[in-house]
Amino acid sequence: MKRLPDFLAAWAITLWVGGLWAVGYLAAPLLFYNLEDRVLAGMLAGKMFTAIAWVGVVCAAWLLMFRFVRFGADALKQGFFWIAMLMLLLTLAGHFGIQPILAQLKEAALPKDVMASLFRDRFATWHGVSSVVYLIQSLLGLVLVTKQHSR
Repeated sequence: MKRLPDFLAAWAITLWVGGLWAVGYLAAPLLFYNLEDRVLAGMLAGKMFTAIAWVGVVCAAWLLMFRFVRFGADALKQGFFWIAMLMLLLTLAGHFGIQPILAQLKEAALPKDVMASLFRDRFATWHGVSSVVYLIQSLLGLVLVTKQHSR
């Protein structure tokens, strides 16, 4: 039973980082490649990105708490802790900052698709920002995987 927290931490890293890569670089591109209805593809991809954001929030909370309980204040001296914290902050910025802007632009474009509206350029810019934030988060996740056993 002593090892359960260690297992949960390993599973949290696997679920979070694996989910980031599976959703962002496998499932979402496949949706856009295979569905003719790009609005539907975007809606489904958005739902998956929302789900993985919440997975990230829960996993980050567990990992940060686990490290703090395990190492006390020394956790604040560990790269792992700060990478997980940065990933959490990027998740929160994406989900509560950037995604609402994208949703607002889509709504403002109605009844047209946002890419056929006056909001196209603004949407493309914010979508690009979102993609860069997601890429940084995904790459940090790979570092997190390699640092999970370090102090």
